[in-house]
Amino acid sequence: MLQTFNELNRDILVNINGQLIHRDKAGISPFDSAVQGGDAVWEGLRLYNGRIFKLTEHLDRLHSSALALAFASIPSHDAIIAEIKRTLAANHMRDNVHIRLTLTRGVKITSGMDPRLNQSGPTLIVLAEHKAPVYARTGLSLITSSVRRFPPDCLDPKIHHNNLVQSILAKIEANNAGADDALMLDTRGFVAETNATHIFIASRGELFTPRTVACPEGITRATVLEICDANRIRCVVTDLSLTELYRADEMFCTGTMGELAGVTKLDGRVIGDGKIGVMTRRLSELFAARTAAEGTPVI
Repeated sequence: MLQTFNELNRDILVNINGQLIHRDKAGISPFDSAVQGGDAVWEGLRLYNGRIFKLTEHLDRLHSSALALAFASIPSHDAIIAEIKRTLAANHMRDNVHIRLTLTRGVKITSGMDPRLNQSGPTLIVLAEHKAPVYARTGLSLITSSVRRFPPDCLDPKIHHNNLVQSILAKIEANNAGADDALMLDTRGFVAETNATHIFIASRGELFTPRTVACPEGITRATVLEICDANRIRCVVTDLSLTELYRADEMFCTGTMGELAGVTKLDGRVIGDGKIGVMTRRLSELFAARTAAEGTPVI
C-alpha cells in the first residue's frame, strides 16, 4: 500500500501559525521543537461534505496530549478551528480531504532539549490535502513486526506525540516483506495495533479489540464501539494474542486516514475465507452513515 501524489495537491497552501504559504515554500525553523526532538503533538481529521467528523474529540485529544507534555501555551479549540476554516477556504476544499494538525512546543532560543528554551509560544501547522481513504477495500495483508509498542511506564501511548520512529521501523519491515502494514505487539506479547491503525477481529459472531494499554485512544476505534453499542453488536475489549487473530473469522483495522479496512492475510496466513467479511461490511456501512450525517460544519 503506497500512496501516490495527487495532482490536486500540487498548489495547496499550508497554514503555519496563521500564514498561508504554498507547499513548496512552506517551512518551519530549524530551532522548532518538532525539528529538534519531535517535541510536538498531532491529529488527523477528515472532511466530509463541509463537515469534520469528530472534530471536538480530535481537538480534545490534541489538547490533552499537549497538557501531558507540559506545553506552556495551547491554542483554544476556537482558535484552531478558525485556522482550519481559513485553510480549507483558501484551498477551495469541501469533501474527500484529510487534514493533518501539528502543534509543536515552538521555536527555541538556541538548540537544546530543555523546554525552558521555548519562549515564543507554540507552532500550529494545518496541512489539508485532497486525499481519499488510503487503504484498498479488497483486503489488506499484514506481517507481525519485531518492534514492540511502549507500555505506559516507558512512553504513555495516550500522548499522541510526533515521535513516530517505532511506527516507521515497523512500516519498513512491512515494506520489506511485501505487506501493506505491520501488526505490533506490546512488551507482554499481546496485540497493540498496527503501525498506523487499531485492530478488530470477529469470531463466532462477536467482535474483539485490544485494550488501549500500548496504543492510542483511537477516535475511529471509539466510533466503532459506539456503533456496536447502538446496534447491539457485542464487542469485547480485552488482551488478544496472535493466535486469536490467526483463527479469527474476520479482521479489520480502523483509523481516520483509512476509515475501516478489512484484513485478509496476517503473517502469510489467510484470515477467515480470505474475503472481506459480513461483519466488516456491515460496520463499514454503519460508519459511512455516521460520517454522512454527523460532523462539525467548517465550510
